[in-house]
Amino acid sequence: MLFIFIFFMFLLGVLMMFLNLLLSKSVILDKESGSSFECGFDPSSSSRLSFSLQFFLIGIVFLIFDVEIALMLPVPFCDISLFYVFVLSSFVIVLLFGLYFEWIQGTLEWMK
Repeated sequence: MLFIFIFFMFLLGVLMMFLNLLLSKSVILDKESGSSFECGFDPSSSSRLSFSLQFFLIGIVFLIFDVEIALMLPVPFCDISLFYVFVLSSFVIVLLFGLYFEWIQGTLEWMK
């Protein structure tokens, strides 16, 4: 039974890779026609805009604490054992230590 399952998963993977090769766009080998500026002028500035690292770090911290809240929401409805309290407390302590480290490093300050 396990062999059949593994065989079908392997077959499904091979089938998906084969379909990807069949349905994907062909690769343009010409360097000139593949560039984003085909009209003949040189751009005066870079087309890439800079991204604020401060905004990115605050977004990551927000995402981490948002996931923490989502993981802690079912706590009042669970049968709480001593092990569960220890794991949850350890999780919160690690997150608070990380928040303290970010605060000391000055990452949470929006404008310096």
